[in-house]
Amino acid sequence: MEEIIAFINYKKQEFVQLPLFKMMKSPTLGAKQKLIFAPCMAHFIMSFGDINCYILRNLDTVDPIQNIVNQYSYEDDKHWPWFITDIEQLGLDAKLSFTQSLRFIWSEQNKITRQLTYYISAFTLQASSFIKLVVIRVLEATSDVFFSISNTITSELQKTTNQEYLYFGNYHLIAEKEHTITSSESEDYLSQITLTKAQHQEALYVVEEIFNLFSEWTYELLAYARNHAAESTAEKTSNATLLAV
Repeated sequence: MEEIIAFINYKKQEFVQLPLFKMMKSPTLGAKQKLIFAPCMAHFIMSFGDINCYILRNLDTVDPIQNIVNQYSYEDDKHWPWFITDIEQLGLDAKLSFTQSLRFIWSEQNKITRQLTYYISAFTLQASSFIKLVVIRVLEATSDVFFSISNTITSELQKTTNQEYLYFGNYHLIAEKEHTITSSESEDYLSQITLTKAQHQEALYVVEEIFNLFSEWTYELLAYARNHAAESTAEKTSNATLLAV
């Protein structure tokens, strides 16, 4: 298992170098602009509670690894209300009708967001507790990258708004770091797991595939941010032209 964890850490270091995170660290962009893509995350964020409740969790078990997975599922299944609060506080709560919202969430520009939910479910629904655990470790790695950076953004924003950002800020980051699955006791237990060759190969495949999907997702979010910035620039130019007339 130690080799699998090492591979996850290696992929994490690749993940953090992606263009989305460079944009989120840009000194030339305003804090809110760096999180302008947040509404595009909605399908996955809102579905993640269900993944924990109905896909990862299995209470009819005596398997110690499944018990670790179950504990994680309880720790991570109620984060979506924080997301909703932050969307409102970031001023990203666009006044769309119900049908407009559905069209946006299920639009082509958000297809990778939806695929995250479906692929993670496919990898874990009938999987062994070990593969569920591997998937969770990948989720923890990607979330640590994202929330460490988003926390820096909201910390800066908080200085002017005096608002606490539960999902994108320090509150969520602390909650992530306090997960039982990454405790020293869990780490010690996991390091003692001996894998078969088949388990080892399956785990490497799952790690690679899920990191690839999350990487694709970052490009989708970045594309939205860039398109939105271009639209905003065009609108400002148009308004300036009108005022000059």
